[in-house]
Amino acid sequence: MTDHARISRRTAVTAAAATAALLPFAAAPSARAAGAADSPAFPAFLHGVASGDPLPEGVLLWTRITPAPEAVPGSGRGPDTEVAWEVAEDEAFTKVVARGSATARAAADHTVKADVRGLRPATAYWYRFSCGEVRSPAARTRTAPAHGQSVMGLRFGVVSCANWESGHFSAYRHLAARRDLDAVLHLGDYIYEYASGEYPAKKYVVRPHVPTHEIVTLADYRARHGHYKTDPDLQAMHHALPMIAIWDDHEFADNAWAGGAVNHTPGAEGEWGARMAAAKQAYFEWMPVRPSTEGTTYRRLRFGSLADLHLLDLRSFRSEQARTGSGTVDDPERTITGRAQLDWLKDGLAKSDTTWRLVGNPVMMSPVAFGALPAHLLKPLAKLLGMPTGGITANTDQWDGYTDDRRELLAHLAGRGIRNTVFLTGDIHMAWANDVPKEAALYPLLSSSVATEFVVTSVTADNLDETLRVPPHTVSLAAATAVRAANRHVKWVDMDSHGYGVLDVTAERTQMDYYVLADKRDPESAASWARSYRTRSGSQRIERVKSPVG
Repeated sequence: MTDHARISRRTAVTAAAATAALLPFAAAPSARAAGAADSPAFPAFLHGVASGDPLPEGVLLWTRITPAPEAVPGSGRGPDTEVAWEVAEDEAFTKVVARGSATARAAADHTVKADVRGLRPATAYWYRFSCGEVRSPAARTRTAPAHGQSVMGLRFGVVSCANWESGHFSAYRHLAARRDLDAVLHLGDYIYEYASGEYPAKKYVVRPHVPTHEIVTLADYRARHGHYKTDPDLQAMHHALPMIAIWDDHEFADNAWAGGAVNHTPGAEGEWGARMAAAKQAYFEWMPVRPSTEGTTYRRLRFGSLADLHLLDLRSFRSEQARTGSGTVDDPERTITGRAQLDWLKDGLAKSDTTWRLVGNPVMMSPVAFGALPAHLLKPLAKLLGMPTGGITANTDQWDGYTDDRRELLAHLAGRGIRNTVFLTGDIHMAWANDVPKEAALYPLLSSSVATEFVVTSVTADNLDETLRVPPHTVSLAAATAVRAANRHVKWVDMDSHGYGVLDVTAERTQMDYYVLADKRDPESAASWARSYRTRSGSQRIERVKSPVG
C-alpha cells in the first residue's frame, strides 16, 4: 500500500469531519446533471472548477471529482475516475474548440488538471468538466495577449490573506461580479494552517476550519484546501476569472522558511521537510498553478508588449528570520530569494522588453522603520507584525530582514536603468502605496525611487484594530500617521480595512484602485472604493488619483 492510500487514525478523523461538512453541498444544482434528484448523488463536482496561468495559446483548467461519498479530500478513498473536459467559444457550448479527458486518481486526491493549448490569444472561452451524465458548472476563462501584440490595457483583481475563520470571502464575490478583469492575482495565504480558535481566538471565530486541528500531514492540507473550495464566493471568483497564484507562509505554516517555521514544533509536529513537501503537493493538486521546473511558484507570464509578470517564491529558499536586534539582517550570507531565484529575477527584469515589469511579491519590499513610533502605538503594531514590543526598526519576515538581497536587487534596477518596475504585494493585512527608494534614509533629497509598490490588504485576516479588539480606526489612524512621518517614501497606509485591489495597466501608467468591505463578518457585505494611486511611465513615483478607473 502506498503512503497516499494508507489511512491513519488522524486521516480517518479528518475524512469523517470533512464528509459531514461537504454532504450539504452534494445536492447543490451546480454539482449535478440537469434533472437529477434533490438527494445527494455521486459522482459530483463539489469543489467547483478553476482556471489559471493564462498563456497566449492556452490556459490551465482544474477541478476535483468526488466519485463516492467516502472520497472526501484527504481520505485516500474512492476509485480512480475518468473525467472529460471541453472548451468552447460560447456559454452554450455550441462551438467547442477543444476537448479531452484525464483520470482523477485517489493518489492525487481526485483532482484533475488539463493544460489546454491551441487557443487564440486574448480571447474569452467557456469550459466545463463531466463524468458520465454529471456535469460541472460551466466557467469562463481568458487567454493572454500574444507576446508581440500591442495591448491597450490590462486589468487584474489583486487579493491576499483569506482566513476562513476570520470572516466571509465577500471580496471574491465582488471580483467575480466584474466583467472588466483579465485575471485575479492571488499573492499568497490562500489558506491558513491554524487549528480552529487559534487565529483569531475562539470567541472571534466567524466560521470554524475543517479539519479543526492544525494541519500538518498531506491528508490535513488536502482537507483544508478542499474545505476552502466549498466557499460559494471563492467558487464564484474561480468560475468567472483565471487565477494567477503564488504561495506565502500560511500555505505551509506561519513565518515559514527553508528549514522550519515559527508555527512548527520539530518532533511534536514531525520533520519540517516532510511537512513542507506535503503542503506543496496539496497546493499543486488543488490550485490552478503550473509548477516551475524546481517545483516552486516562481515563474514568469507575459501579456503582450504591455507587461510581464515575475512571480516570486519567498518561502522555499529563504534563510531563517533574523532575531530583532541580532545585527544579522545585513548579513550577505542570508537570503530571502535564494541565489538562483534572485539571478533569475534580475535577468528577467533586465531583458524585459515590455512597457511594465510587474513583480508578484508575497512580502513587502519597501523598507519600514518604526523607531519614531510612540510606545503605545509600537506595542500593538509590533504584536500584529510578529515583532518584539520593546522597540524595533524592521519586520524581519519582510525584505527588511534580508537587506543584502534587497540592496542587490535595487542596485540592479538603478545601475541598469530598469524603469517601470512595480511590486505587487500582500501578506501584511494592510493597504500601502509606496515609492521604493534605493537608500531609504536619504530619500527623497539624496536618493531617488527606483520602483513603486502597491500592497493590498487582507480579504479577511485580522489586522491592527482587530488584533487589539478595539473599534475600527481607534488606533490605526494615529499609527498610520506616525508610520508615514517616519517613512517618507510611504504615501499612504490603511491599517484596518479588508478588501481587494484592482490594478489597471496602460502604456501611460499603472494604477491601483483599493476597495474595502463594509463588514467581513457579513456574507453579503458591500464593498466600496477607498483610494487610488498610480505611477506614471518613467516616473518611479506614486501619486494619488481622485477616482477609480472603473
